[in-house]
Amino acid sequence: MIRLDDVHKSFGPNRVLRGATLEVARGTSTVIIGGSGTGKSVMLKCILGLVTPDRGTIEVDGTDVTQAPRDAFLARFGMLFQGGALFDSLPVWQNVAFRLLRGSLKRPKAEAREIAIEKLRRVGLKPEMADLFPSELSGGMQKRVGLARAIAAEPEIIFFDEPTTGLDPIMAGVINALIREIVTEMGATALTITHDMSSVRAIADNVAMLHDGTIKWTGPVARMDHSGDPYLDQFIHGRAEGPIEAVR
Repeated sequence: MIRLDDVHKSFGPNRVLRGATLEVARGTSTVIIGGSGTGKSVMLKCILGLVTPDRGTIEVDGTDVTQAPRDAFLARFGMLFQGGALFDSLPVWQNVAFRLLRGSLKRPKAEAREIAIEKLRRVGLKPEMADLFPSELSGGMQKRVGLARAIAAEPEIIFFDEPTTGLDPIMAGVINALIREIVTEMGATALTITHDMSSVRAIADNVAMLHDGTIKWTGPVARMDHSGDPYLDQFIHGRAEGPIEAVR
């Protein structure tokens, strides 16, 4: 569903992606891991067409992302942003139905609200939450609202950007379980960025290790602990010594 081939991207003298190559199979959940500043978020933005690579190709379902019509292309994606990224001035249901109230996916207001309430139920939130504002919700509830928004338009591809950041271990486990259930239920293709190894083990079919702008290792999550790759091994075990230099 997603294919990157020798993708390079620099910002001035800062070379962020240095030949990243990755394939994400349709209907699978792939998690990209790696240290801060290794290019994970830039890679996501390149796939979405928000950033144009300097070199290399990116295809989604066989179509070059630089050639795809923007509205129809972006309508295929859903995204759970780091920190939730909810609109404070909008009630919960309008946050969930944001894409259904405007643009090419626009629905009548009553229908959009009904879909929003259904998606809130799917992530374990009661219908009476619909008219509250994000500031009235706990961090875990806000994350669930963000997840409901990500799936509201029934996307084919869902991106999860650090889905458990700021959550306690129990709520992180709840969010991980919801992500896994929903992705499987929808048959969606999922791509996740995370530092949380418990999330990796809970939601991944496949894992890709990004370091210094390139994919160092990719494979099934079941092989992750015995990969033989020194970069992956150091990262997943949190070792100070190894090929990845700790910033001091």
